[in-house]
Parts: sequence; C-alpha cells; structure tokens
Amino acid sequence: MVIQLRKVLISDEVDQKCVDILQNNGVEVTKNTKLSKEELLRTIPEYDGLIVRSATKVTADVIEAGKNLKIIGRAGTGVDNIDAEAATRNGVIVMNTPGGNTLSAAEHTCTLIIALTRNLGSASMSMKEGKWDRKKFMGSELYGKTLAIIGLGRIGKEVALRMQAFGMKTIGFDPIIKPEECAEWNTQWLSLDEIWPQADYITVHTPLIPQTKHLLNDTTFAKCKKGVRVVNCARGGIIEEAALLRALESGQCGGAGLDVFVEEPPKDYTLAKHPNVVATPHLGANTVEAQTRVAEDIAQQFVDLVQGKSLFGAINAHALTNALSPDTQPWVRLGEKLGVLGSLLTKSLSLCNVEVLLYGPTLQNAGAFMTASVMVGYLRTTRVDNGDLLPHAPNMVNAPVLSKHAGINITATYKGEAKDGTPSVTVAFQGAGGEIFQLCGTVAGNNTLLLSVQGNVFNIPAILGGNTLVYRTAGAASISDILAAVTKDGVEVSALTASSLYKNQTFGIINAASNLPNTFKNLSEVVSSAYSCEL
Repeated sequence: MVIQLRKVLISDEVDQKCVDILQNNGVEVTKNTKLSKEELLRTIPEYDGLIVRSATKVTADVIEAGKNLKIIGRAGTGVDNIDAEAATRNGVIVMNTPGGNTLSAAEHTCTLIIALTRNLGSASMSMKEGKWDRKKFMGSELYGKTLAIIGLGRIGKEVALRMQAFGMKTIGFDPIIKPEECAEWNTQWLSLDEIWPQADYITVHTPLIPQTKHLLNDTTFAKCKKGVRVVNCARGGIIEEAALLRALESGQCGGAGLDVFVEEPPKDYTLAKHPNVVATPHLGANTVEAQTRVAEDIAQQFVDLVQGKSLFGAINAHALTNALSPDTQPWVRLGEKLGVLGSLLTKSLSLCNVEVLLYGPTLQNAGAFMTASVMVGYLRTTRVDNGDLLPHAPNMVNAPVLSKHAGINITATYKGEAKDGTPSVTVAFQGAGGEIFQLCGTVAGNNTLLLSVQGNVFNIPAILGGNTLVYRTAGAASISDILAAVTKDGVEVSALTASSLYKNQTFGIINAASNLPNTFKNLSEVVSSAYSCEL
C-alpha cells in the first residue's frame, strides 16, 4: 500500500513545527482552525491527510466526504474525537501520538494527588477571600499510603516512579502489562477486586472503551476504603460522575482530582464545585513542551509512513506494521496478485474461507500483511465485477473488515522452512461446498512468480506482472494452437507458461507485450475460459 501525501489539512491549533516538518518534506499544508462542520465537509475532499487535536470531531460523514483521505492524525493521546471504525471501513489510517504528552500528563496527575492530600485548592481560594484558616485545611502525608494505578502503560509507569519518591506504595492493574514487567519498577500487579480495598488513592490511565466506561461506580466505591481519594487525568466517563458525587457526599470518597469530564466544558458544574474536588479544564497535556512534542511527533509519523520507514502510532493498520520495508514490498505485491488470480479462477465458487500458508523464515511474521494483501487483490477484482457488492475500495487497512463484510473468513499459518528451501506463499480458496483451489507463489528479487496451481508445478515459473492473460483448457493444451489464436486476436506474446492439471485440465498464463483486447474471439475457440488482467 503506497501512501502519497500531497496536501494535509490541520484543523486544530498545533505547534508551527508540525507545519514546518511536513512542508520540508514536500507536503502542501493548509492550517485553518476556524472551520465549521459544514465548511469541513466541503473542504475535506481536497486533502490526503488531516491533523486534529481535540476540537475537531472527525465523524463518519466527514470521513465519507474525504474521498482522497489516507491518514487522520491526532496530535495527542487517544482518538476519542475520531470515528476510527468509519475510518477503517474507508481504508483510512488513524494515528495518534501516544508518547508525546506522557510526562506532562504524569506530572499533572501527581500535582492533583498532592493538591488533594493538602487541600491546596480550597486553601488557596480561602486565602484569596482574605481568610486565614489553618485548622480547616488540615492535610495528611503521602508517605506510607497506597496508590492504585489503573492502567500501567507509559503514563501509569511515570506516575508510579514519581509517587514512589514520596514513599508511596504503588499497586496497579493492566490487562496487557505483565506482573513481572511492572515489578521491575516496584509496582505490584493485582486484580481489580484485590485493589479496591487496599487503595488510599486511585488514579486511572486507561482509554475510554466499553470495558473501562464507569469503571469506578457505586459498586466499586463501596468496595474501597472509606475516604479513598481518586484522580482522573485520562478520559471523562471512566469514573461515573453521578456515583462519584454520591460517594463524595457520603464521605465514602474523601476527595477527587478531575482534569477530564464527560462533557467538556461541563454543562453542570456541580461536581467541579464540590468542596472536596480539585478540578482543572483538561490541562493534562497542556504544557508548552507536550504540545511541541505531539506536533513534531504527528508530522514525523506522517513523513515516516509515506517514506516507508515505520508505522508508529497507528491504531487501525495492523496489517501494515511489518509491510513497509523494501524487503517486504515484493511479498505484498505477490499477495495482491495471487488474490487477483484467485478471484478470476474461483468465479464458480461461493467463497467462504481463504487460508494463507507461509513457508520460510523470512515470512515468519508476515501473516497479517499477507492475508490483507491477498484480500486486497481478491476484493478489488470482485468489486469491479460486482459493482456495489462491497462499499469501499479495498486496501491494506480495510481489507480485513471488507472480507468479513463479504462473509469470507481469512487465516494465516506459518509452516516453517520450505522443503526445497525456497520461501513461498500458498493460498487456498475454499468454497461453501468444500471445494479448494490452491495457488502457490514466490519472490525472486523484485519479481513475483507463480510456482504452481493445485499443486501442479510449472516447469518455468510464471511471471506475475504487466498485461496478463489467464486461461484454462479442457484436456491437453496445444501451445501452438493457443499461440496462433492469441496472435490472431492481436496479442503480442512475451512469455507463455502452461501446466497439466488434475481433472484433465490445463492452466496457463500469457504475458503480453501489448495491451490486451476486450474480447478473445479466436482464443475462445481453443480454451474453456480466459481472463485478462493487469498484474
């Protein structure tokens, strides 16, 4: 999948370095932070890329309108304001900058913890009102207290290291981070049910997904120590706001530090105004350093992707992770070409399964991009033949989703070293009735080659490239008759490959030095079927 970026729109305020990096790499940049939703819908078709922060809502209709969109990038952590599902359906890569605001968010979290334990917000407001009330703002020490960190990724780790300096014990939970990994930075991994009754302070650092929405609620607050303090610098909604207010009123929760809210800005400030709440207007990443970093990061990630150097920060392009290197590109092209051939030669099958078998150590980690590339080729040809069978043009981003939409299950299996030492890819197309059609190919330098069909090996591998004619005959094929027929049809042949197949059929490929005609009057008299394509 080749990404070309000619024009990028920046619709939210980002550091000038973002613009500079893109322009220095030959990308035309328009920065317009005043676009209404209607103006964005009218403008977006002109652009290949879009960069936002939090203000722009990249909804499905915006993505659908962006007919040339290839990448949407958020200069920040998370993509809550981007419809990633719609982007994936449309084959648009969605990126964020997961590391750019790590330190700023961690520092803000620590600041809120300290502010809670020493009543800094209320004490400062009291002083501004001309009052001197030391007894009212009695605090407590952090030393010896237990801090529970829900989400032990980059930010969670940095919070743990900083609060350990205050003598806090850190415990935490993360479904991805292994216990032995967080033990390396002195944090004990526990289940959520083990965490609630132990925590003096709880801070959350997870994305807002169905599994984390309202993670802290009436039930979980009831399991906590009376007076537990909570901090949310991640996403509004991880802590249920109504349940938190009830816990604050009852004293079950002794205080809350909130930087994020379900609605921003909130329509109801009751929670933010509570005397035991320290509230800030989503300032976690709002530092000069963080905004400079995320602006640089998102621009460089765009450039690195276009230049084929790396794919970092993408949340919906797993098939591209190992597919960008020069060594990998020929295999990607092979997959697409095997997919095209498969679509042409399995027209009689009601396809339900595609299995990709990988041979050779160079293909050990190729499963994701090979399955995607095969289906790009298969679905592209199917879409041409069937019009609106699939809603979007297939590419490496949306091929897995479109395959599922079409009712096709696709898997990949690494089979180890090939018997003859040649790395290869075998694709098995299976119909609903159990019929299987197999193609096997390999790569030689930058050339893609077809080695066999249904296990029958060509004496000379067929070159998969350029104007290609695929034919099948009943019975033994007379090469001279086929050559004579295609010549009469106006085809200038550069190479021809044929192989005897099972069930008394012969399969062959003709590489043409000229453009292929739309019909094959003479060839159709000597073959049972023929298909032309550009590989």
